[in-house]
Amino acid sequence: MPDTIRKVDYYYITAPDKAGEGARVLGALRDAGVNLLAVHAFPSARRSQIDVVPSDSAAFVNAAKVAGVKISKPKIVFLVEGDDRAGAMASLLSRLGSAGVNVTATSAVRSGSGRYGALLWVKPRDVKKASEAIGAM
Repeated sequence: MPDTIRKVDYYYITAPDKAGEGARVLGALRDAGVNLLAVHAFPSARRSQIDVVPSDSAAFVNAAKVAGVKISKPKIVFLVEGDDRAGAMASLLSRLGSAGVNVTATSAVRSGSGRYGALLWVKPRDVKKASEAIGAM
């Protein structure tokens, strides 16, 4: 079965780099009934950046506002879902490289039951070219 690759909105949240902040932010979203397709967090300039991919952007934006969680403007990330196999990411990265698209960041994980998922970030100016190279919807 071929990979499903979608362009989706993501938002980032910056939070203090201390114990419990991720739980506080994600708990507020959970309590508002927001479903997240992906979360990717990392340290950034003595703080933490939490990238979230909501299944419903409008509901996410509203819930963040109500909870007092400051979010970025929407940005684009590629969400990849497919059957796990050797070289799955290598193939995607090769197609992007051949198209002259530099990948800013990526994160991938085997999700069980023979499936994997990944996030691929490219510069905004490269989104269209990347979409064409990897067949994103």
